[in-house]
Amino acid sequence: MYVESIFATVFRLLYDRTDLSVLVLVFLDNCDGPLVSNLLQASFEKSSQSSISNAPHFAKLNRRDGAGGWSPQVTDRQPWLQLDLRDRMEVTAVATQGRYGGSDWVSGYLLLFSDTGRAWKQYRQEDGVGRFVGNVNADGVVHHKLSHSIRSRFLRFVPLDWNPSGWVGLRVEVYGCAYKSYVADFDGRSSLLYRFNQKSMSTVKDVISLSFKSRQAEGVLLHGEGQRGDYITLELHRGRLALYLNLDDTRLRFSSGRVAVTLSSLLDDQHWHSVLIERFNKQVNLTVDTHTQHFRTKGEGDSLEVDYELSFGGIPLPGKPGTFLRKNFHGCIENLYYNGINIIDLAKRRKPQIYSGNVTFSCSEPQLVSTTFLSSSSSFLSLPATLSASGGFAVRFQFRTWNPDGLLLSTRLALEPQRLELQISNSRLRLTHHMSAQQKEEVSTGEGQHRKGSLFQEGICDSECLCDSYCENPTLAFQGCMRLFSINSQPMDLNLVHQGRLGDYKELQFDTCGIHDRCLPNFCEHGGQCSQSWSHFYCDCSGTGYTGATCHNSIYEASCEAYRLTGSSSGLFSIDPDGSGPLGPTQVYCNMTENKVWTVVIHNSTDPVRVQGSTLQKPYIMKFNYSASPEQLMALVARSEQCQQEVVYSCRKSRLFNTWGDPLSWWVDQGGERRTYWGGFLPGVQQCSCSLEENCMDMNYFCNCDADTDSWANDTGVLSYKEHLPVSEIVIGDTNRTGSEALYRIGPLRCYGDKSVWNAASFYQESSYLHFPTLQAELSADISFYFKTSAPSGVFLENVGLKDFIRVELSSPSVVTFSFDVGNGLVDLAVKSHVPLNDRQWHYVRAERSVKEASLQVDQLPLRFLEAPSEGHLRLRLNSQLFVGGTAARQRGFLGCIRTLTINGVTFNLEERAKMTPGVSAGCPGHCSGSSSLCHNSGRCIEKNSGYVCDCSQSAYGGPSCKEEVSVSFNRESSVTYTFQEPFSVMQNRSFQASSVYRGNSRARENMAFIFMTTQSPAMLLTVSTFSQQYIAVILARNGSLQIWYHLHVDRRPDVFSPRPSSLADGHLHRIRIHREGKDVYLQVSNGYIYKRCRSCENFDEEVMQAGSKGFIGCLSSVQFNHMAPLKAALLNRGSSLVSVRGHLVESNCGAPADSTTSHPLSDQAAKTNKDNVSLHDSAVIGGVVSAVIFITLCVVVVMTRFLYQHRQARRDTSIKEKEHQTNLEIACRREAAYQAEPAYRTECHLHDSHSSTLRDNREYYI
Repeated sequence: MYVESIFATVFRLLYDRTDLSVLVLVFLDNCDGPLVSNLLQASFEKSSQSSISNAPHFAKLNRRDGAGGWSPQVTDRQPWLQLDLRDRMEVTAVATQGRYGGSDWVSGYLLLFSDTGRAWKQYRQEDGVGRFVGNVNADGVVHHKLSHSIRSRFLRFVPLDWNPSGWVGLRVEVYGCAYKSYVADFDGRSSLLYRFNQKSMSTVKDVISLSFKSRQAEGVLLHGEGQRGDYITLELHRGRLALYLNLDDTRLRFSSGRVAVTLSSLLDDQHWHSVLIERFNKQVNLTVDTHTQHFRTKGEGDSLEVDYELSFGGIPLPGKPGTFLRKNFHGCIENLYYNGINIIDLAKRRKPQIYSGNVTFSCSEPQLVSTTFLSSSSSFLSLPATLSASGGFAVRFQFRTWNPDGLLLSTRLALEPQRLELQISNSRLRLTHHMSAQQKEEVSTGEGQHRKGSLFQEGICDSECLCDSYCENPTLAFQGCMRLFSINSQPMDLNLVHQGRLGDYKELQFDTCGIHDRCLPNFCEHGGQCSQSWSHFYCDCSGTGYTGATCHNSIYEASCEAYRLTGSSSGLFSIDPDGSGPLGPTQVYCNMTENKVWTVVIHNSTDPVRVQGSTLQKPYIMKFNYSASPEQLMALVARSEQCQQEVVYSCRKSRLFNTWGDPLSWWVDQGGERRTYWGGFLPGVQQCSCSLEENCMDMNYFCNCDADTDSWANDTGVLSYKEHLPVSEIVIGDTNRTGSEALYRIGPLRCYGDKSVWNAASFYQESSYLHFPTLQAELSADISFYFKTSAPSGVFLENVGLKDFIRVELSSPSVVTFSFDVGNGLVDLAVKSHVPLNDRQWHYVRAERSVKEASLQVDQLPLRFLEAPSEGHLRLRLNSQLFVGGTAARQRGFLGCIRTLTINGVTFNLEERAKMTPGVSAGCPGHCSGSSSLCHNSGRCIEKNSGYVCDCSQSAYGGPSCKEEVSVSFNRESSVTYTFQEPFSVMQNRSFQASSVYRGNSRARENMAFIFMTTQSPAMLLTVSTFSQQYIAVILARNGSLQIWYHLHVDRRPDVFSPRPSSLADGHLHRIRIHREGKDVYLQVSNGYIYKRCRSCENFDEEVMQAGSKGFIGCLSSVQFNHMAPLKAALLNRGSSLVSVRGHLVESNCGAPADSTTSHPLSDQAAKTNKDNVSLHDSAVIGGVVSAVIFITLCVVVVMTRFLYQHRQARRDTSIKEKEHQTNLEIACRREAAYQAEPAYRTECHLHDSHSSTLRDNREYYI
């Protein structure tokens, strides 16, 4: 949610975004001459000076005059040094130096520029970074070449940091050259007309360039149109630039549905912005400052036909001089070129083809000076406010902000304790007259704008506020820009405020509006919607199929094989073959009933098709459209071990091949190539499968159909050369003879295996490594892999640039470290395990870095997050090769195995590269290194000397291979209560040596999965609760539909997610998987993924209470919460003090057929060892952490007592307020996600207790 604002008279919310970088400027040859060395003394200004010998004109680079440079007074709160270049110049570089012979220098500064010396704009570098790195000593010169040049007359250096042992000392130089421009000033009623020499101008190529600065958010810059429907319009709309362009489509000429291509924002900031329009036929590039958008035009033609004239600055109405169809542009335009013609130069020289109405040729500079409220906690402006002669009070000002809430103005009135407050509330202006502590009047105006983003607190107070160092503000406060203050028609001179001669202030920036558009460019990936606050941007990933801070990570698995490893059964699934890559997810059918997991992709013609009447000149052609795009199909096929597609072909007097010439029928592969082999035969040979099997009905032919008999023949086969699959088209050309016909059916594409899962390499020498091309990860990178080793340390991978780098390593036996530097300083993000990681077992690592944050996960340990600085470099610039298993220096190499290395959705072929690298071998030895899945359902394979065992402690399943369901049938009298604990070191895992520019970020997320079967509704399926009155409840509503209730904020109403109306209380097994990340919920019900954002609900208690009162009758199986399996742990540890069982529990398989697969590739003794290991491991997990500080409880199939429900009904009948019984419910329902750890808290797990009234007190009263 965001407020886009433009400056408005009095109080007015406006539309647009942030300060853009300066113009896109082409660096001129030799535009690097010094501009400061020859300036006169009058060209230097300052905020203050410490002495005469520290005056600003001594601040020339390498000069030793006076005291050797400029220094401000030590009491100067906002020091600055200002240069007047005497004319607008092209500035391409700057350099700084400290004060000669002293200990005074500036280590960081801002660079501002202005045409007038009053209204300033901050220069931002390519990444949007405004801060320049300064000096580290007094005499060294630090030179910065600007990523885009500045065209300006005035420059201002604003010191931010300086030598802590000295003071501010500065000498500067600016490099560039003279700048010449042709300028026209438009007053909002004027325009330029360029008339063509002929009646119309038709072009297939156009290049239009100009620069402008505007005083208003609306106005036409350029317009032309033709009678056949062509038009081009360039205009400002709410501070954004909009281009309307149509070629030969009369339907769109006057359509209200005309769609504009919009770019940039906040263009009404009275600073220069450059525009370039390049068109060739239908292809168009629109560039504003440093941002470019590419698009294709509407219409049928390739040429733009404009009749008579082009207008600039407005759209004049024909025959009515001075009348315009749209609002005219108000501001200045310079260097206006249309296809090489200098329009302003022609107008200035009064050429006959130019009509200039009220246009002048110098740019007037209005003195509109802004003030920025910077701090989110301490900024304020206090101005004197006195009543007018009539006893009234009037205030006018303009403001701009991103935030939807904030206090704009507060003043006390003459009649105490009356006061007025003007604030933005939910993107509307609200004026409140407080007449007393209990009485007030409110007036609201303006349309509320939906916004996304956080709220920041700033304030503006009147002189009656008792403000010392800051202004106390009990409401949400203002953060943004203001200008043009007047009180009772008296303008307020903010220069006097700045000089301390009027009012008071703190944490303000004068003479500039520092608002910045953080959604330009849009860093949200995969179609995510960007919104912003003052200092951050946010991505809404709703409906994209991706998640994460920048919508980078796919919510779907990459293959059916990956779904099987998570314990899923056959069904429809969405897979994302390239993970976080550019391809989106696609739906496939995963067949997991065989030993191999088959991925099935259907197309639009799966039924048999009869063909008659086709010839080679007019053949029958069928194109197949698959449920996945061609790019997705290529990714799926490339990832699979094997693919095949059945071709059923029957014929009667219809040949496939012409023995003496071209084939009569063929099919087309995925690349568009014609293929003439059929069935399983090798590519390139015109034969069918019967020839391969030597059983053709006539051995003189290679296909049965080529025998050309009157009876039906069959040439069915399976295409299995996967590089050619799938079949995209079939062509049949011999069915036009009497009695000739063909019947065909192309089956779906079927693939099995996932080559990436077990692609591994073993590293035997510390100096060895694998090298790959440079990592392409400027803005985002996700890196995942598995490793096993016995070495205490080693680098998994590294890629470096001139200064930037990225590295993942095992820094000690129990610590994995993710390190990088993008120009903001070294960042080390580490995860420490409570057990050694060099135990020769497989461990999983995932590291991710984006412009928003960095994260690191190791195995099932909690994720570690660091948030990126809001003002910092964004791009990771690398130029060397990517080294895997070592470094370029051949030091600290990794010894062990790495497999399944995937970066940004691309799996690296380690085995192929290892075959040609000394000290590295393809594959990895050990029983747990093969592609056959020995341990299922997230079970972990553990290497042993004589075999292996499966660690099922973190799986909801049991048995030797983690394939046996752990299921329980419940009746109304049975219940299980289980309390389990997490090690404190795991829950509070923190990164050491983290850079100070990054701060920790705990992200709320959890994963839940279970299987259930019931015929009862309503019913409670699962609850997670805490003592802090937070909970998650999964229930079946009265109609049997699934509902998920979230109450994560005790001061807000709970949210409900109801994915589908159909009843699940149907006596069938249903598999439920729930993943929540922040506000986003992803749900898989019986193998179908659904995404939805929770909605607020008021009448929540009725549904939840009724579900709790009915108890649960049915079967529950395979319960998983994050990396824990509480139902299985409770059953295996009944004697523990953490487990309480009431009633009779019946272990069951929930009606599912028992898994008969008991084969084990090793000895029976190994299987027995495995079983023992599982039980002992489970016991160790539960019993080994009794002394932990943090306790976490999962409540599964928990039911609230009838007593509580009936008691609530009775209280309701006696008219107890809703707030009271809601509080009762919240006392009963308490929950918090496992990763949102507080210093200490305890929760409990309760399984199906319909008589929980026996609990002792409210603190043990749970749903």
